[in-house]
Amino acid sequence: MVRVLVAECDEVERLVVAGALRRQGFEVETVDTVPAAVSAASGVDLVVLGLPAPGLAVCAAVRESSAVPIIGTAAPGSDIDLVTGLRSGLDAFLVRPVGIRELVARVDAILRRTLAGADDWEVISRGPLRLDVRTREVHRCGTLVQVTRKEFDLLLLLAAEPDEVFTRREIMARVWGDEWARSDRTIDTHVNSLRNKMSDSAVIRTIRGVGFRIGYRALAGVGGRAVSTGS
Repeated sequence: MVRVLVAECDEVERLVVAGALRRQGFEVETVDTVPAAVSAASGVDLVVLGLPAPGLAVCAAVRESSAVPIIGTAAPGSDIDLVTGLRSGLDAFLVRPVGIRELVARVDAILRRTLAGADDWEVISRGPLRLDVRTREVHRCGTLVQVTRKEFDLLLLLAAEPDEVFTRREIMARVWGDEWARSDRTIDTHVNSLRNKMSDSAVIRTIRGVGFRIGYRALAGVGGRAVSTGS
């Protein structure tokens, strides 16, 4: 059974989140202090943190010794934003009130991406697109497509969660580790380059006024120990 740690100082929030995850079949442990969270994090598959306190302190402490995926949640208007959270080591950031369906979907997507199997590598297949995470190679319809490091990172971000629309701020933070200075030109240049290399403008969809998502959503097939993540 997948083990999830809910680290939250607010008792009501802690009970609500833990209860929802248990109903989805997860084994859930709850803690409300930084030392307890740091100690328990090494024995679980994913951590859900309440932010700002003790969240970032837990995140920083956990990251010193573990790569366990961490989802952070924060109230609107708090000092924590997407970029701050991701730079602190979060894998995802959600603003409260968090919809339970959205939280469970994020948990499922991250776990599918991280629990890739004993071979410790994965291949993501979306329509005619195939990304080998281990070799960082991209194939379309069986043909190798030469991409840059950042183009691969961008494509991987979108392909790993095909139902997710990523904002420009999220893309800049997660792919470039930067805030959104010159983000429009940077992202658009890489998106257009990938579309040209694939000879397919639909490989990345522009969601007007929101951001981008991968254009291929159907599973094309999985081989060996490869997994298709995020769908």
